[in-house]
Amino acid sequence: QVQLEESGGGAVQAGGSLRLSCTASGSVGSINAMGWYRQAPGKQREWVATATSTGRTSYPGSLKGRFTIARDNAKNTVYLQMNSLKPEDTADYYCYADWRSGVSRSWGQGTQVTVSS
Repeated sequence: QVQLEESGGGAVQAGGSLRLSCTASGSVGSINAMGWYRQAPGKQREWVATATSTGRTSYPGSLKGRFTIARDNAKNTVYLQMNSLKPEDTADYYCYADWRSGVSRSWGQGTQVTVSS
């Protein structure tokens, strides 16, 4: 099993920045990709970013340039640096980890990000 613990959420004004962290524990040697999703109130969960074990990163086009994912394999941690935040970035942010060659996925408990105008 892989367990994930997130931190770093909070409230910020529009234009500000936040960095989220997610640390994995358990069967960390089997982790492949790690990344983030978010879910705003009343909306579906939305993919935010992914970092593979080899360092390749990907984002949806709408977030590229403002959000940056980074992964520290030695610390079993993935980070999400969010810059130029907008009120529409307000959501619960969930970390995930794919393991056992992508057969399994674990989720963090979520961390809330609130961006005020």
